[in-house]
Amino acid sequence: MSGKRAYVTIEKSEAHSAESILAEFDDELIAFRRDIHAHPELSFEEHRTTRVIADRLRAAGLVPEFVTPTGLICDVGEGPVSAVLRADIDALPLDDLTGLDWASTVPEVAHACGHDVHLAALLGAGLALDRLHRETPGGLGATIRLVFQPAEEVTPGGALTMIGEGVLEGVRRSYALHCDPNVDVGSVGSRIGPITAAGDTVIIRLNGHGGHTSRPHLTEDLVYALSRLATDLPATLSRLIDPRHAISLVWGHIESGHAPNAIPSTGLLTGTLRCLDVDGWNQVAEVLPDLVDRIAGPYGVEVDLDHRRGVPPVVNTEPEVSLAEAAVREVLGPESVQLTPQSMGGEDFAWYLAHTPGALIRLGTRTPGGRTYDLHQGDLVIDERAIAAGARVLCAIALRAIADDAGAAEPFADPSSSGRV
Repeated sequence: MSGKRAYVTIEKSEAHSAESILAEFDDELIAFRRDIHAHPELSFEEHRTTRVIADRLRAAGLVPEFVTPTGLICDVGEGPVSAVLRADIDALPLDDLTGLDWASTVPEVAHACGHDVHLAALLGAGLALDRLHRETPGGLGATIRLVFQPAEEVTPGGALTMIGEGVLEGVRRSYALHCDPNVDVGSVGSRIGPITAAGDTVIIRLNGHGGHTSRPHLTEDLVYALSRLATDLPATLSRLIDPRHAISLVWGHIESGHAPNAIPSTGLLTGTLRCLDVDGWNQVAEVLPDLVDRIAGPYGVEVDLDHRRGVPPVVNTEPEVSLAEAAVREVLGPESVQLTPQSMGGEDFAWYLAHTPGALIRLGTRTPGGRTYDLHQGDLVIDERAIAAGARVLCAIALRAIADDAGAAEPFADPSSSGRV
């Protein structure tokens, strides 16, 4: 029998056993996610989170490695690294309003973006892949690297830190899941090309002498200058940059003064700048400083622009999307993939795809017929069947990536498992 045929036989065995192995972990992964949800930690503070993940991986006989104080990687299998599977692990600085038994026990900190689901799904996929490696003659035939990344919610985030530590060295492709409460559990959203937007923070500080509102001509009318920046800057950007780049500058905080009859000496304007593609993102960086000065210049105020570059768009590559969609259909059913629109949100997984081909896939978390929640809101409730679905998708992606590298036929699909979550 040729080597290729032998590999296909192994793939059939793996596909049959992966479902049964993953089913063994379903209840444990739900409990694990609830524990993480009850004990959320902010960006770069995820010490307990990474410790409990590492403890569970060690209990399975794996060897996790801390690559930053709160970042963790774990290699499963042997040989070249066929793929990175990445999950972000940090929580958000807001209150948990779900009222669930496993709601956050930490005031003003909550897993309101689904990162607890991401890490539980990745843990489950890693445990299943390790079992397959140990129980399959010849093992997996390659290595799958699990990356539990801190600090996705801040800029600059944990992606650059992890990449700087070498987690992508020798890696052929990268994949990640992100919860999507607009998609039903048991389905995923996918698209080729940009799936998120570039996202920056813009902070503008104004300074002047201050004065009495009865004599604005004798000082710098700082509030008026601040208001002109707030209104004119977004509007003017839309006239300087090709509208097909979809530049969006939206303010979230304006602050200046306290008394109605006093012109203040300081002011603050902060917001987010988003763009659908890298070209537009780079153009904005070039024109923004001069434009701010031109708008504020006539009013004599001192202007300090702090343009904090965030992340570029996540750009999914076509071969990796095709591989992921085939894996999803294999484990969730033939109708489980839907086209998702490009989001104006940012995601630092973009930096992984600046170094390797790959794809970000949106994991459905909505109960069919149920309420559509929003991310980054304290009342976010996720259908927990998404954890099992995510673990199965990541495991299937890993097996297909290994088969693709080996030039083997597609992994065997077990019809009895299709469409189940």
